[in-house]
Amino acid sequence: MQHHTVHYVEYPSEVVVPTSETDGNGSVAIRSGVITGDALSVLGDLPSEFVRTVVTSPPYWSLRDYATLGQIGLEDDPDEYVSSLVRIFEEVRRVLTKDGSMWLNIGDSYTSGGRTWRAPDKKNPMRAMTTRPPTPKGLKPKELVGIPWRLAFALQEAGWYLRSDVIWRKPNAHPESVKDRPTRSHEYLFLLTKKERYYYDRTAVPEVNGRNMRSVWDIYTQPFPEAHFATFPPELVERCIKTTSQPGDVVLDPFLGSGTVAAVAIENQRAFLGIELNSEYVGLARRRTANLGSRFDRQVEEVG
Repeated sequence: MQHHTVHYVEYPSEVVVPTSETDGNGSVAIRSGVITGDALSVLGDLPSEFVRTVVTSPPYWSLRDYATLGQIGLEDDPDEYVSSLVRIFEEVRRVLTKDGSMWLNIGDSYTSGGRTWRAPDKKNPMRAMTTRPPTPKGLKPKELVGIPWRLAFALQEAGWYLRSDVIWRKPNAHPESVKDRPTRSHEYLFLLTKKERYYYDRTAVPEVNGRNMRSVWDIYTQPFPEAHFATFPPELVERCIKTTSQPGDVVLDPFLGSGTVAAVAIENQRAFLGIELNSEYVGLARRRTANLGSRFDRQVEEVG
């Protein structure tokens, strides 16, 4: 039996450090937390070396305005964006255990061509933006910026071990109204670690004939009904959590969004800590996790 208590607090209230305990009867008591606040500030108040794995997808550069003070993703220059994330992930690296790891999902974007807005695509109206960073110095209109690898190399230079690049191929990718390049149907997922040796269970997600998991993952996107933005597919998150953590470990997502990582952590008997700047998205995550306690072998209680 799993009893999962999720504490909801607003920073700078006392942060909740997740825990997991098993009694003599095999019942598991897990305490998790969701903190509304700025990721860098919240992480700075956390103790060191208690998180086993991180699964996260920060806001992409120049792709969406979340209308939240202090948001990441609308910096004028991609180098500023990368620097902001490197600072946050330095704190993430501090809270990781010595054998901990991070799965980082990051998408790319194109330069604006000097436009300060983006019209809706008739095949994908959600791409519309009323504000947009200018074309950065050194780049030309209509160029692919290369954000994923800029960030990966910056993290590598900061001291992370860059262990793998995974291609998340989307069989049901959104169509695009473009006629002079291929339609984008993939994103990058990087596996980064704190040390040279780290926890990794290659048998946790077996492929056909027991072969080692490959670096191209065909996973369908899955819309979350209440969210008007892209969300992690649970299948992708589950692969990450299973391979780099064990039941009872702590999973961190410093950009929680609608709470996919939280939901998958509960379903796989992990404690979690989620940080999210936008209070509306915290509400989405809260409703999502509340619906997971209806099984006979699992209870989910909300506090705060």
